[in-house]
Amino acid sequence: MLDLPEIDRAPSMTAQEYVYARLRNAVMVGAVQPESPLTIRGLAAELGISPTPIREALRRLSSERAIALLENRRITIPEMTGPRFEEIVQLRCALECHAAARALPHVSAVLVDRMREVDDRMDAHVRAGDLDALTIDNHAFHSLLYTANPHQTVMPVIESVWLQLGPFQRRVLGGVERYYEVDRHKEILAALEARDAGALVAAIAADIRDGIERAGLAVLRGQAAQ
Repeated sequence: MLDLPEIDRAPSMTAQEYVYARLRNAVMVGAVQPESPLTIRGLAAELGISPTPIREALRRLSSERAIALLENRRITIPEMTGPRFEEIVQLRCALECHAAARALPHVSAVLVDRMREVDDRMDAHVRAGDLDALTIDNHAFHSLLYTANPHQTVMPVIESVWLQLGPFQRRVLGGVERYYEVDRHKEILAALEARDAGALVAAIAADIRDGIERAGLAVLRGQAAQ
């Protein structure tokens, strides 16, 4: 059986929109692993709908490079390799540092308070061991900042990178506390309050390095040694 996390469905959402949003969320939080046996028929049975909206949702996710569609109609999550991981991490740093710096002039005290509320929830998720909620609120924390810029066009690209990282990120989250010794979100909030662009960019980059890169490299080294 598949384990696709439930999501809220707005009354206005079509079946196709709901399927896409639910599958996208499952990939984003790492609920779908590379070894998961996925087929259009299996997904349709799990969600209780016809294959048509499944096909369209998978087409969209494939265009975002979140999944790979195989010739035998099976679906897989692309394997995470060392070079691919390095590329994704570097993309995250480049895109998110850019987005943060561009957003800073538009950040208000109200927005900082909202981000702090999300960060407080993340601390609670860590204590509870709720990795899905932790991932979702981590994305919410960063999205609040990057979308403060009313002229931004980078979020779809950033979210595509998050999607590609999601399944592998789930594998490394359990050991991330060994590397995430400094709460970089608190540094981000402090830099926003100080209106310090240099400190903000440095905190964003350190958050990515400590939050995923160091633990991810350790996992990849362990896989290579097996």
